[in-house]
Amino acid sequence: MKQSRGADLKNGALVVYEMVPSNSPPYVCYVTLPGGSCFGSFQFCPTKAEARRSAAKIALMNSVFNEHPSRRITDEFIEKSVSEALASFNGNREEADNPNTGIGAFRFMLESNKGKSMLEFQELMTVFQLLHWNGSLKAMRERQCSRQEVLAHYSHRALDDDIRNQMAMDWVNREQSTPGALSRELSSTERELDEARLAGKELRFHKEKKDILMLAAGQLGSMHSSNC
Repeated sequence: MKQSRGADLKNGALVVYEMVPSNSPPYVCYVTLPGGSCFGSFQFCPTKAEARRSAAKIALMNSVFNEHPSRRITDEFIEKSVSEALASFNGNREEADNPNTGIGAFRFMLESNKGKSMLEFQELMTVFQLLHWNGSLKAMRERQCSRQEVLAHYSHRALDDDIRNQMAMDWVNREQSTPGALSRELSSTERELDEARLAGKELRFHKEKKDILMLAAGQLGSMHSSNC
C-alpha cells in the first residue's frame, strides 16, 4: 500500500525481525515495518518463534488501525488536533497560526503531512523527538534557525546513518566532558524501551535512542583501544 502511494520506504517493502540475544526465555523480538515504525513482543515468550509471532501480532494490529482511512490527516483532523492541543496547554488561537510557537509548529507539521496516515506521521515525529532528545533542536535555535526552517528541512529527510552517527558523536563528546553520562542515559533508555514494549506501544523512538547510545559506546571503545 505504501509503495503504491510513492512512500519512501526505509528497507524497501521488507519487514525486519531482530531477536535480542539470549540463551534462555523470555525471548524478545523487535519488528521494524517498511516505513520505520517498530514494535516488540509484548508477552512472556518461551520460544524465539513465539517472540516473533508476538511482535508481528502487535505490529499488524497497530498498522491496520493507524492505516485505516478514518486515521488519515484531513482538514477536520487538523482542526480537532490543534483545538485539543490549545485546550491542553491553555493556548490561544494566535499561537496556532504562528509557526514559531510549539502549537504552530505542530499545526505546520500536520498540514505538511495532509493525506498521510497516522503511522506515517508518527514515523516523521520520531525524527523530531530524537533531535529534541539529542539537543540538536536547541543548537539550531541558538544558530538562529527558525522552527519553520528546521521543520521544512527535516520533514523531507529520512533518519539515516549520517544522522545516527552525528548524534552518537554528540554523546561521545558528552561522555568525555561528563563521565558516566552515557551509561546513565543508556540505563534509562533500556528501562523506557522495556516498559513501552510490554505496553504494546510503538518503539522506534526508544529503539533508535538505544541504537545511537550503543553506537556511541562502540565509538568510545574504539577510541580507547587506539589510544592504548
